[in-house]
Amino acid sequence: MGVVNLTPDSFSRDGRLAGGIAPSSHVRFAKQLIAQGADIIDLGAESTRPGAQGISVKEELDRLMPTLVKLAKTVKVPISIDTYKSQVAREALDAGASIVNNIMGTRVENKSLFKMVRDYQAGIVLMHIRGNPRNMQKNIFYKNLLKEIIQELEISIEKCLEIGIKKDRIIIDPGLGFAKTTQQNLEILRNLYRLHVLGCPVLIGPSRKSFIGYVLSKDVCQRLMGTAAAVSLGIGAGAHMVRVHDVAAIKDVVLVSDAIISAKGGSQPRLISNC
Repeated sequence: MGVVNLTPDSFSRDGRLAGGIAPSSHVRFAKQLIAQGADIIDLGAESTRPGAQGISVKEELDRLMPTLVKLAKTVKVPISIDTYKSQVAREALDAGASIVNNIMGTRVENKSLFKMVRDYQAGIVLMHIRGNPRNMQKNIFYKNLLKEIIQELEISIEKCLEIGIKKDRIIIDPGLGFAKTTQQNLEILRNLYRLHVLGCPVLIGPSRKSFIGYVLSKDVCQRLMGTAAAVSLGIGAGAHMVRVHDVAAIKDVVLVSDAIISAKGGSQPRLISNC
């Protein structure tokens, strides 16, 4: 899943509105990510970094729709919309998006969003979070981290099923960096396989995040190799999908990690003489 941030204030410093870039340029960028190996494009028009202030529906749509409309007409890969607002999701689905990446996935009171996903037969990502981006880092106290994440995601899955969303349309995300400390993020990555009990594909989004910067003592623009390590070990621990900024580099990490996991024993390695 390749990230296209249609924001001026992304934590990852790749917010494409900061310099007044035109929608046609955003589309070219998305196509570049697809050429590099992205299977899904994830468009986001509101920053959800820790402490971020929310924006209105109108502002989010003004940022999102010009690019989405152009992109949906020219690419065949699924387009995911990173939003938790029902009206934004509706207009995005009407324009050709097919997945709603809902960071408020464990806030089950937003039934209108779930009903919309059902009616459009769209996919939905249910991410674990406590609170909201403005206050989530005050909600980091868990008695049993993995057990509580699983329980809260299970409630969201059950709510989706009750509303009529088919289970094969549901993806779960443990919410790395959302109401989590560095050590909690590392614990989640080490134990991702435990989320398989929920019976849904697992998506992770470690790309450039602060827990990697904390471990490495490196700025956000210097976290590619740390992201690669998190992705590789995350796949080894049970991740099915990864959401990243640096698609070209991480695609190689994904392919090699998957090849190692899928390899069968008993045969000798094949030597490659020109490598």
